[in-house]
Amino acid sequence: MKEANMDLPVSMGALLQADFTEDAAYREDGLCVVGIFGKSTMQPGPLKESLLNNLSDKHIFSLFSGAEDGGTADSHIQALYQQESRVLYLMLSSVYDSQQLLRACQALSAAAGHSDAHDFWKGLDRQHCLHLLYMFSVCHVLLLVNPNQTFDVTYDRLFRALDALRQKVLPLIRAAIKDCPVSKEWKVNCRPCPPRLLFVFQMNGTLKVSGPRHPHFRNLDKPKKHSPRRRLQHALEDQIYRIFRKSRVLTNQSSNCLFTVPANQAFVYVIPAMDEDPVGTLISQLRSNCILGDQESTTPVSGPRRYQQMRRSARQASFGCESFSGSMGGQLVDCSLKEFLWQHVELVLTKKGFDDSVGRNPQPSHFELPTYSKWVQVAGRLHQVLIKNTEEEIAELATKVQSQLKVLEGFLDADTKFSENRCQKALPLAHSTYQSNLPHNYTTTVHKNQLAQALRVYSQHARGVAFQRYALQLHEDCYKFWSNGHQLCEERSLTDQHCVHKFHLLPQQGEKPDIDRNPPILNHNSRGRSTSSCNCGRKQAPREDPFDVQAANYDFYQILDEKCCGKLERIEFPVFQPSTPDPAPASNQQVQKVPCEAPGSGETEKLKETSTAQSHTPGDPSLSLALSLGQSTDSLGPYGDGDGNESQVQQKRPSLVDRQPSTVEYLPGMMHSGCAKGLLPKFSSWSLVKLGPAKSYNCHTGLEHPGFLPGSSFLLPWDLVIRSRSEEDTGLTEPLDGSTSSWPAPNKTLVGKRGSTGGLGRSRRRDDTARVFVGFEYEDSRGRRFISCGPDKIVKVLGPGGTKDPATRVLNTDMPLYVPSPSQGRGVKAHFAQLARLYIVVPDAPLEVTLNPQVQPGPPPCPVFHPEQTDLVLPSDGLWVLRFPYSYATDRGPCYPPKENQPLNNYKVLRGILKASTANPPPQ
Repeated sequence: MKEANMDLPVSMGALLQADFTEDAAYREDGLCVVGIFGKSTMQPGPLKESLLNNLSDKHIFSLFSGAEDGGTADSHIQALYQQESRVLYLMLSSVYDSQQLLRACQALSAAAGHSDAHDFWKGLDRQHCLHLLYMFSVCHVLLLVNPNQTFDVTYDRLFRALDALRQKVLPLIRAAIKDCPVSKEWKVNCRPCPPRLLFVFQMNGTLKVSGPRHPHFRNLDKPKKHSPRRRLQHALEDQIYRIFRKSRVLTNQSSNCLFTVPANQAFVYVIPAMDEDPVGTLISQLRSNCILGDQESTTPVSGPRRYQQMRRSARQASFGCESFSGSMGGQLVDCSLKEFLWQHVELVLTKKGFDDSVGRNPQPSHFELPTYSKWVQVAGRLHQVLIKNTEEEIAELATKVQSQLKVLEGFLDADTKFSENRCQKALPLAHSTYQSNLPHNYTTTVHKNQLAQALRVYSQHARGVAFQRYALQLHEDCYKFWSNGHQLCEERSLTDQHCVHKFHLLPQQGEKPDIDRNPPILNHNSRGRSTSSCNCGRKQAPREDPFDVQAANYDFYQILDEKCCGKLERIEFPVFQPSTPDPAPASNQQVQKVPCEAPGSGETEKLKETSTAQSHTPGDPSLSLALSLGQSTDSLGPYGDGDGNESQVQQKRPSLVDRQPSTVEYLPGMMHSGCAKGLLPKFSSWSLVKLGPAKSYNCHTGLEHPGFLPGSSFLLPWDLVIRSRSEEDTGLTEPLDGSTSSWPAPNKTLVGKRGSTGGLGRSRRRDDTARVFVGFEYEDSRGRRFISCGPDKIVKVLGPGGTKDPATRVLNTDMPLYVPSPSQGRGVKAHFAQLARLYIVVPDAPLEVTLNPQVQPGPPPCPVFHPEQTDLVLPSDGLWVLRFPYSYATDRGPCYPPKENQPLNNYKVLRGILKASTANPPPQ
């Protein structure tokens, strides 16, 4: 380290690290350390810098430096060492100075919140306190500078905070300086002596008292012994001493105090106001300098003798100057600031020390006058512990000192203390609001609602900077209360009902439920029970509210299959066949989400295209097997969307069945329009069984299954007119879908008229009509069932003969997936009946009935669900039952049933579920 120039002020860190070599004449002399701190106002020149210039008789500090010099708002100590006078000045600059305050305001962001700004200012306050504690630990004399003639009572709280902090960190400071070459008393008390605190005030212009400038203008009143400035000093001394004694900052034993004040010496100095006559001020200063120069000794003297000579010279100079100005009024002489300070410094340099203890049995306080080298070692150690940590072995002590700064909060941060007390009183009110009217277990929604109510009550009573911190604590407390045995299971069933158990884990494969574990191991249960029928519809059984698709659409029906319809003939839908022992579900990246199109636009075009693809190309309109649409209203009617003039038909697109399904990855949800091609689920949510031959259904009695409402178990007739073919038309098939090609050619004799020879046999009539029966069965949660003859109508047959409503209405429209149940309960909540089954009676006739169900269980973009095999041709002569899924779900989650305020027309089965076409006649 280069040798520092001590003629100029340096930072405290630079002073302690500088390689400064004292002169041999002063190396063994003692050192008096004087600290200067305090506040300043927005005045032309900084007060502390001007005082230090006067004390050192040099223009060291510039009095016109602004805050735009690139400095920071942090507290810092500047040192000025006068080797000849053996005095080291330490000046503390903090946020209480105008320049530092301006820098802090510039550094504080305008977007900072109230709490952040408060933390910023309190951080600067804590830093200022640490620097003050450092100066009280290394200085002999301290000057407290006040910018006016009024004592700031906030210093009382500050000194009490510093005293409490010093008592806390005293063991840490002892550990830091235990190896320093100082006396035992210094190591125990961690300071060379109890420092003496002096107060410097600056008088404003209102208290300025000036004497007459001409001898003829004499004061006619009786002259007073003391000047107004001196009387003000005495009044301030009494006030300060009374305040500090009442708050016990000053006690009888000076060794236990943070600082002392002299009992028989002045410790308050008031700087007089600036003279309005600058010329007279300069003349008086010139006169004082001339008197000082005449009385100086020509023989250079060092050591204490030089100090005493300087002391006498300064006293004579000040006495000559002030006695001349004050002799007019007959008052006592007012000393200068340097005279005021040096009467205390003299006690230090002469090693007399301070005897400031009072009372009956005053105890002498310790005192030590260190050399510069010893003082630098102790000051360097304390600087590392209290202000700046630069060595690893001191890091632990510095960390512990920082942890003790919370002692300052109760003294310095009154705003935070008030805010904390206010917020702590508001917390119980908020907790009571949160816990009011709460069930034992509740969901996240209830928790958030109650928390919002609690925060509203909290915000009405809490104030201050601690608002946010205690609001977060309220969040944590309410969450702990909720999660500590009051959290309801968040799983929702496929019917959108919550599980009634508290938070629990699901049992693994082969594991039994255990309610005593924490958290317990239980299956989900919403306490919801409903009544459903089996695949064929002939047996009803109660069921639990399902929480997964497999339990809803597969497991329940598998159990009933063993009791009812397990031996019936059925058409199996293709499912996933694994080729590896541990198949994995398909990832979400492979699934393309296709939003559901609006009904009547894209879906209609898709149905048209599928219908056209299923039909055969008519070679000639005269060869078509036309329907008697004008003679029967029970024909295919509105299904006639094809174009008879169309000569080319698109090739049939390959469906999912035509592709080779994957044997490694399975579809995690159900089959729908947004699934990736080539994936199959592990089980089918659909079922297609055969109850018996076509004659097993009696149109006069209807379905004899349990749960049907009276007169609502009759299927709807669907009459299809079939004409016999000529020999040259044998082998051709023609769709009975209502297209224009189904009409007979005009002015042409139809094949199969009376007298023709192209009949199908003697048992066939000229015009044969095949009747297909169709029924959309709805079932509610209580097992009430009925057949619908329209989107808003229930089949109602009161007498024998069956229903007269045709099936064309239900086949030509989008049937609702949910309808209001005709047997509503006594409660306010509405009950819905869900489409559960589709009954199709296929006669023993040359017909091909194609089944293609498509279900949209929600508003767009809900996908369209369909079985694993589409366009399924039903064999003739059979009563077939298509069981729809109980619940619909994708890999993203379930499609919940509609609420009471949701329109039901968004939940529907798309039209085109059944198509009919002629089949090849049996060979003759």
